[in-house]
Amino acid sequence: MDKAVRLIVKNSYLGNFQAGYPLITEDAILKIPDGIVEGAIFDLVDEKNKFLAKGYYGKQNKGRGWILSRNEREVIDQVFFEKKFNIALENRESLFKDPDTTAFRVFNGEGDGIGGLTIDYFAGYYVINWYSEGIYYFKDEVIQALTKVADVTGLYEKKRFAVKGTYIEDDDFVTGEQASFPLIVKENGINFAVYLNDGAMVGVFLDQRDVRKTIRDKYANGKTVLNTFSYTGAFSVAAALGGAVKTTSVDLANRSKSKTIEQFSVNGIDYESHDIIVEDVFNYFKYAVRKQLLFDMVILDPPSFARSKKHTFSAGKDYPALLEQAIQITEKDGVIIASSNCSTFSMSKFKDFIKKAFNQTGGKYKILEEFSLPEDFKTIKEFKEGNYLKVVFIKKEV
Repeated sequence: MDKAVRLIVKNSYLGNFQAGYPLITEDAILKIPDGIVEGAIFDLVDEKNKFLAKGYYGKQNKGRGWILSRNEREVIDQVFFEKKFNIALENRESLFKDPDTTAFRVFNGEGDGIGGLTIDYFAGYYVINWYSEGIYYFKDEVIQALTKVADVTGLYEKKRFAVKGTYIEDDDFVTGEQASFPLIVKENGINFAVYLNDGAMVGVFLDQRDVRKTIRDKYANGKTVLNTFSYTGAFSVAAALGGAVKTTSVDLANRSKSKTIEQFSVNGIDYESHDIIVEDVFNYFKYAVRKQLLFDMVILDPPSFARSKKHTFSAGKDYPALLEQAIQITEKDGVIIASSNCSTFSMSKFKDFIKKAFNQTGGKYKILEEFSLPEDFKTIKEFKEGNYLKVVFIKKEV
């Protein structure tokens, strides 16, 4: 590659980068050089031309690239990626050895030292997520490094760098052996059917592993459970395996029904004794209030942003109103599990949403426990936005 491009940091942003902040934003740079290409390696320097860090250029949401190294002499090549992957794999050794869990994250972007790149593991198969054309430029080096250091049965990829960071529809198989689908993976002994070559999402969100286990082991027994924005019903399955009397799964997507039936079936649960409803969650809430339905447990895990024919939901703005509706249909002493993967607000702001919702409904509550990302979703304290997951178990008090 040609000599590194120089990006000059504004003095007002210098402290951030010196403290270890890994994301390059346009605001932080004096001027993005004309003609800079995705994947270009740059040296980050201060206004006196003093070296700060080395990184790659790649547009990702508001970002313009990521820092990869603080060592001026470090070369960004296959060996660089091998080193990063080796450390990441060692850090997940206990998960690789756990016979009850065969699906987890093996590389988590900037948390493991390479922003814009995540890698998930599914029973011997690996799925690479590319979040910019900049990191995709290193595709060959990344794939060669991964297949060298890890025991890869087969490799799939998700290109998530279309406009607005959406997924690019493609054949996602890359190399090795093709999996036969559904591929059955385990998570704390729960079975999940996943599809590694069927669109952006594979069928289970791995970042909720600890939450599902907690629902199954501590909260579900003997309870009626409403799971909203239920996707493929993973929370419902965990609740049913934990002894829930009945689960009700509600999601707007047509395919959610067949996917949820499948997840129940691969766990030997009679899906016909549970309700699986394809409907706009907001309409269902109105129906439940009208019919005076009450649940012992209500699970709220909406996308950060969702749009249906009649409703637009933005987590940063509309979460308190969503909670208010959930409170109305939760039994006294019932539990609401409020979850958000929106990175634009913190856990303390999320707790403000909870307080606001209960103030509006005139109810009392108690926070029972809270979760952020599990250990395999490694984050760094210098980049708080990376620790996006917020889950709070709330008891509705009399």
